[in-house]
Amino acid sequence: MKSINCHGTLIDLSTPKVMGIINCTPDSFYDGGKTVSQREIVSQAERMLSHGATFLDLGGYSSRPGADDISETEELHRVIPAIKAVAKEFPKVNISVDTFRSSVAKQAIDSGACMINDISAGILDTAMIPTVATLKVPYVMMHMRGTPQTMANKTDYTNITKEVLFYFSERIAKAREAGINDLIADPGFGFAKTRQQSFTLLKHLEDFAMLELPILVGLSRKSMIYKTLETNAEEALNGTTTLNSVALLKGASILRVHDVKEAVECVKLHEKLNSNA
Repeated sequence: MKSINCHGTLIDLSTPKVMGIINCTPDSFYDGGKTVSQREIVSQAERMLSHGATFLDLGGYSSRPGADDISETEELHRVIPAIKAVAKEFPKVNISVDTFRSSVAKQAIDSGACMINDISAGILDTAMIPTVATLKVPYVMMHMRGTPQTMANKTDYTNITKEVLFYFSERIAKAREAGINDLIADPGFGFAKTRQQSFTLLKHLEDFAMLELPILVGLSRKSMIYKTLETNAEEALNGTTTLNSVALLKGASILRVHDVKEAVECVKLHEKLNSNA
């Protein structure tokens, strides 16, 4: 059974779950600036939880391609008060912190988060994996090359699926060696990948079952969708729903999304399809 331990409660991921994105940033690609105040963050959290989110992913560092690099102090200033506010309002909520910095991760867990979502799988901060091991929390490891500032120029792969799987085999071994029990893999759609490479990864998502980990898929409103449809992020919900359905059919355990209600509906229909009823 695929399960992770959050706040001492086992969450069964054999039934896929939905993670709602709350960006505490002014410059995220889709909803930057919409949820900067604590009141707005708590309101968005309430809406996502009412729509069926199992996790809320809060981040203070925009990782869109070419985003500005910000200081650790600024990231802490953005995300820690937000985590505290959401945890105070919803004491049983499962908060994930979206950060690649170990110090931010530690303060986030101390402030009420129960999971760490790292776009670099411990590469951008070598203290991250030992920190996660000490904190004994679930750890989402994403595939990326370079940094958000440089990743768009690092898309030279011979066989992207094999190379991403090899990357995870190495990162998983390092995490296991450190003593991390609950690991989740995220292929990193759009991160150091062309649009076609992202579609190739999605096409071969079943291959990630060999990792024997829950797979988190983050496709929500990304450019691979809206550029293909010749539209924009605001008009990419239908495309997101379509590809989330594909991801579920190919074994995704967690959908990371801006639009929780629609993703939860995808999961419900997927489960009905796979039921014996």
